[in-house]
This record gives sequence, structure tokens and C-alpha cells, in this order.
Amino acid sequence: MVTTLLKKGATYDDLCRVSDRFIAEILDGDLHASPRPALPHARAASVLAGTLGAAFDLSDEPGGWIMLFAPELHFGNDVLVPDIAGWRRERLPSFPDVAYLTLAPDWICEVVSATTEIIDRGQKLRIYTREAVAFAWFVDPLRQSLEVLALEAGSLRQLEGHHGGVRVRARPFDAIELELSALWS
Repeated sequence: MVTTLLKKGATYDDLCRVSDRFIAEILDGDLHASPRPALPHARAASVLAGTLGAAFDLSDEPGGWIMLFAPELHFGNDVLVPDIAGWRRERLPSFPDVAYLTLAPDWICEVVSATTEIIDRGQKLRIYTREAVAFAWFVDPLRQSLEVLALEAGSLRQLEGHHGGVRVRARPFDAIELELSALWS
């Protein structure tokens, strides 16, 4: 099953009526629904969120982050759900008790699959760029790849690409070494 366009000119009420078996998003006013991720996708996102969370989110020290797994983000009429998102604590000093955030993250990660790749790399990336997300990662568990993009001159451009089971230091989390093979196992 691929991502399905459910309705043009959708409202948040339309999104709320989508079954919990799907991930629903509103992109450029259109309601899209994607199936829940397959296990390789879920595994890569879970391991990455755990690794980065342990290194950067479990401390209140300066330079820390708040990391969230599949948060709902509202940017005007757009509603996006990245696989993982992170905010520098300087920009989001406390964790609000809300259902969604309107403050753009400093970093997002999309774990791409055949069902989501076109939207992740197209409409969602354009919206992340518009909202000035500083870093975006695309993780592909089937191709065993990590692409690191950074906001430069108003565009999210690829800084580096990694493949296989290598160890990397990837911005903005280059303070630690990340073992990519852990994402594919």
C-alpha cells in the first residue's frame, strides 16, 4: 500500500477522522494517509531515537535537545508527522503539555520507505525548508543509507551520504559516533 490522497482542501477535523491504523498528514491543504511503517522502518527509527535521546535528551545541560518520536507538527494549514524530531533546549526549554507543536524543530528524521519516499523528499522537505528546519536526515533501512541535509541559503542541501554499516559523525549530532549497522539489524 502506498500513501493515499484522501481529500483535497482538508481540515484538521478530516485528519482526526482517519483511522489510527494510518499516519495522517495535511500537506498543502491535502489530506494524505500512510500505512504504519514496516518493521525495518520501525526498528531503524526506534534505535536512532533511543541512541540520540540517550546522548542528547537525557540531560538539562546547555547544548541539550528535546527529542520526540513521531510528533505532530502544525505549520499554518500543514500538519506533518516526521519519524523523529529534535529541538535544541535553547529554543524549547520546557516540554509543553499539548497535543502538537507549532515551533519548527531544529532537526527532523524521515525513515523513508517505498510508500513514503516521494512525499518525504518532496512536499514534506519543501515545508521543512519553508519552516527553516536546520537539519534533515533521510534514513533508508532497505538501502542501508543515511543522508544528512543542512539548511543553506534557504534550501535543505545534502551535506553527506553514508551507506552500509559504517560509523559516522553526522551533523548536528557529530559529538557522538553513530554506528549505522545498529539501524539495519
